[in-house]
Amino acid sequence: MQRILLIDDTPEIAELLTFALRDAGFEVFAEGYNVGVNELIVSQQSEALVLDCTSYDMSEALFDSVRHHPDHAKFPIVIISDTPEIAVASLRSRNAQRVLLVPKPFTGSQVAQALRQLLE
Repeated sequence: MQRILLIDDTPEIAELLTFALRDAGFEVFAEGYNVGVNELIVSQQSEALVLDCTSYDMSEALFDSVRHHPDHAKFPIVIISDTPEIAVASLRSRNAQRVLLVPKPFTGSQVAQALRQLLE
């Protein structure tokens, strides 16, 4: 079973998404917005990261933190965003690799599919 770290700043959404991803066959560790994301990736032995923050700036900050970590430069990341145009432009400017964007509104199956694609 693949271990996923879910960072979501809305507890109700985190709970629903956790259930959906577990139903899709992932082991999920959910956490609120947390600047210690790299330590969580290591401590939870995560194989991918899902970022769903109310503000894209919050997801962007966590994304940059992960990408600047020497061991996580190509770590698989799914970003859920309600401003996909801004997110796409931001990711392009960073030449982001091994990252997929899921626009809001979203379903758990869309996020699971993105994770499967990144983890293949």
